[in-house]
Amino acid sequence: MKKSSLTAERRRKTILSVVLGVICVIYVLPVLTVVLNSFKLNTFVKTDTFALPAGEMWAGFSNFIKGMTFGNYPFWKSVLYSIVITLLSTALILFCTSMAAWYITRVNSKFCKTLYYLCVFSMVVPFQMVMFTLSKTADSLKLNTPWTIPIVYLGFGAGLAIFMFAGFVKSIPLEIEEAAAIDGCGPVRTFFSVVLPMLKPTMISVGILEIMWVWNDYLLPVLVLDINEYRTIPIHIQYLKGSYGTVDLGATMALILLSIIPVIAFYLSCQKHIIKGVAAGAVKG
Repeated sequence: MKKSSLTAERRRKTILSVVLGVICVIYVLPVLTVVLNSFKLNTFVKTDTFALPAGEMWAGFSNFIKGMTFGNYPFWKSVLYSIVITLLSTALILFCTSMAAWYITRVNSKFCKTLYYLCVFSMVVPFQMVMFTLSKTADSLKLNTPWTIPIVYLGFGAGLAIFMFAGFVKSIPLEIEEAAAIDGCGPVRTFFSVVLPMLKPTMISVGILEIMWVWNDYLLPVLVLDINEYRTIPIHIQYLKGSYGTVDLGATMALILLSIIPVIAFYLSCQKHIIKGVAAGAVKG
């Protein structure tokens, strides 16, 4: 019986490993395709998509140079705007939603419960339902610049952030905050001196998720920003077109690779914090 059960367990593990390996290959294949084609001449990207960039197909770093110098809009400006929007949006989301989640959890009134469920409900509302109204509203309120669009991102990113922060705050013993109040701390000092340091795991995980979302986002900036003046990296890549709408796929793949390298490196270095933060926020959420 023991031998047969061990054999069955090994078989299950082998099948699971094969299934997970296939899923891993499916997820990695698009990234690998981008890497391969970023070093190929444009004529071979369509005809030999999955071939190694060797021999006459090898383009070296010419695709990267061509992509960064294409057109009359400098690539460095797109990088700068992407960095500014990503950092400002993430900082605003973390700062506002952490305080809001703490207030909602501790006050726990009918108004706070309603507000919490509205934030959770916002996560399931498709962006396509509000994008046209949002575009008009952003233009009316002058939120169509890299320095004001973080306010729009705050509205869309608040749902997930408040959900995760509120779940973690519920696991913090209330006695700690009561002790701070006895020592003379007001609500503001209690939050920044006592609660905020304990929110670090969730703060890091939410920050990572928001950075990955904002950095890769294309639809919201293209709807809100004046794309003739402000272009993020995804918008810049979209405009790699020549005459008659022809697209240099080699240069496009090169810029896509440049744009995903920072995100992949950042995610791989911080993925353990995502797992810790999600687990901490889901305990009592």
